[in-house]
Amino acid sequence: MIREYRFGDQKQIAELFYTTVQTVNAKDYSKEQLDAWINGNTEPAIWHQRLAKKYSLVAVESEKIVGFGEIDQYGYLGHLFVLPGYLRKGVATALCERLESLGGKCITTHASITARPFFEQRGYTVIKKQQVWRKGVCLVNFVMVKTIDG
Repeated sequence: MIREYRFGDQKQIAELFYTTVQTVNAKDYSKEQLDAWINGNTEPAIWHQRLAKKYSLVAVESEKIVGFGEIDQYGYLGHLFVLPGYLRKGVATALCERLESLGGKCITTHASITARPFFEQRGYTVIKKQQVWRKGVCLVNFVMVKTIDG
């Protein structure tokens, strides 16, 4: 089931983010990079502040949040994360389809190395590769864009 984010979801989302980055992204980023990425992003209150300002969705199975995503009013898809055990089961696709339907004619995201193939399969094009610095550590991601027809 996909529903809108609500207050009370932030603890599970913080845990989901931590687990996903540490496991799924570990094949493409070093331990030092993963730690820098996670640093400061595990506090539930921070997640609530981020997600409450945007159109945010959660995927739920048996009352457990298994994925989440958000998009802002300008079509920037900022986060899309799914628990490791739920990858390749349509969760990210379902979340992304709903988010894209609300993002206007042009959707932009900054995709990790890990997420890039998913977004390419959805019709996103790499605009540029970039280096993002967190806590003095360089992380590579890709600015990607998708034009929505109709």
